Amino acid sequence: MRICMILEGCYPYVRGGVSSWVHGLMLANPQHEYVLWLIGAKEEDKGNYKYELPKNVVEVHEVFLDSALRLHASLKDQYPFNDRQIEELKKLVLCQNPDWDELFRLYNQDKVGALSFLMSETFLKILLDVCENDYPHVSFADFFHTIRSMFLPTLYLISGEVPEADIYHSTTTGYGGVLGALGSWKYHKPYVVTEHGIYTREREEEILRARWIVPAFRRQWINMFYMLSQCAYDHATSVTALFRRYADIQVELGCPPEKQTVIENGIQVERFNAVPEKKPDGFIDITAVVRIHPIKDIKTMIHAFFALRQRVPNARLHILGDTDDEEYADECRALIDQLHVDGIDMPGNVNVLQYLANTDFTVLSSISEGQPLAVLESLAAGRPCVTTDVGCCRSLLEGEKDDEFGVAGLVVPPMHSHALADAMELMCRRPDMRREMAAVGKKRTRAYYVHKDMVDHYNQNYEEVVKKWQASALN
Repeated sequence: MRICMILEGCYPYVRGGVSSWVHGLMLANPQHEYVLWLIGAKEEDKGNYKYELPKNVVEVHEVFLDSALRLHASLKDQYPFNDRQIEELKKLVLCQNPDWDELFRLYNQDKVGALSFLMSETFLKILLDVCENDYPHVSFADFFHTIRSMFLPTLYLISGEVPEADIYHSTTTGYGGVLGALGSWKYHKPYVVTEHGIYTREREEEILRARWIVPAFRRQWINMFYMLSQCAYDHATSVTALFRRYADIQVELGCPPEKQTVIENGIQVERFNAVPEKKPDGFIDITAVVRIHPIKDIKTMIHAFFALRQRVPNARLHILGDTDDEEYADECRALIDQLHVDGIDMPGNVNVLQYLANTDFTVLSSISEGQPLAVLESLAAGRPCVTTDVGCCRSLLEGEKDDEFGVAGLVVPPMHSHALADAMELMCRRPDMRREMAAVGKKRTRAYYVHKDMVDHYNQNYEEVVKKWQASALN
């Protein structure tokens, strides 16, 4: 089977999380061929991979959002849009769920240039009307450039080359979801969406915090990402979630429930079970395996550790992982210097197993998560966790209703440095509790989160969607 994995802002440019999941899935499926359709932010990242691609990756197609900004309009971009096309493009601008198949025909099949609509008199008239009715107190120039920058990447992406495959599988909705829908439409093949986090909620959180977005336009940006996700849900043959609560949220956001399947994450349990117990060395070592990104809320972790050091002077914090946002990483380092807090290191990408061997417990301070592999790996290694109450962290640490193993960590509210510091202090002072939690974590991961089981479930889902697609085609 030839599977096109559509990846946005992760593999193979960044390590950890979804990237680890994708890499492990492909390695575990040597019988499949994989085509990678990669969406990156900056063209300068082209070919800069953090992973050695598996041998069953047969094609790589890279597209970058900033490439759209270098497009230049020409006479060939002028196009005589008909009334139907204008109506669907207006819906796009208004984030009112256009007929995406019509847009795919226009921009991919008919090869209309990405700038054709955004530089047209028709676009200008639509914006004048919208600005007068909905944004009467903002600069039209600001509105024009905002809307143009919002939709140019989407039109650029759908006008590009589409790799051919038997199944399209995206790890997000958003831009990746639109490309998955495009591939399915162009080659009449099934499309699977796997959301590791709820994409629209994560983009909404980032937009509300973004300093570069004019406040008056925040809602428009948020609505755009909800619209892109609806495109993915509508075109998907199957939509998978990591746990039941996320599946329920997908339905709230517009996913048809009959398309849904829950497939939980899995890890190489035996590999992490082999991590030895830490040898006493006079320190309490806390490890965070995490991307350095605002949504991981590293600053709250730093503030919490600053408070912890006043109470537990022999505590140390190791923040491991890729820097996904250089500006944010610099802000975190500046915060450490400003607080004059000792005992924190940020070594970047390192051997996680070696660090876990010298770890007493782990910490996760994220604002948003799905089913974090870092927590599962920590539990499998016999290291209890302190996490924020996001995604399914609570169920990983405390179990579901039919899980009687016990508690494997502590859960605190997100963005609450005092609660995080208190939980870390309790974990520091209770080695007996840590040992009990360690045993629970190992049992839970062995019972429910085995990598082979996860791979088998995805392969079964592939077979089911192909049969479903073939049956619908016959009808």
